[in-house]
Amino acid sequence: MKYTEEHEWLRLEGELVVVGITEHAAEQLGDVVFVELPEIETQVAKGDEVCVIESVKAASDILAPLDGEIVEVNEALVDNPGLVNDDPLGEAWFFKLKLDDPGVLDSFMTEDEYKDFLG
Repeated sequence: MKYTEEHEWLRLEGELVVVGITEHAAEQLGDVVFVELPEIETQVAKGDEVCVIESVKAASDILAPLDGEIVEVNEALVDNPGLVNDDPLGEAWFFKLKLDDPGVLDSFMTEDEYKDFLG
């Protein structure tokens, strides 16, 4: 997996990148009570607001980490937003993205680099 400075994780699955948030981000949010997912077939550019997460503490946006097309969303989060707290690195992925340029994944942090980033 790769990691962003915005506390998102990226996992390559064939030609797609699965996007979620890290355990650190889930802990900072507190109990998640609502998730708004993007529409399938939406074209996104790096930095676009893609998802909204609301917790008992605050509302946060998930930004597109890369340019591409949303090809799948995790509908389970709509019915059970608490998955974000229960399994942020597994079942609580947000969306799958078909990348315009898969080579850009190399520019993101490894797990060790992310841990160093957290300090």
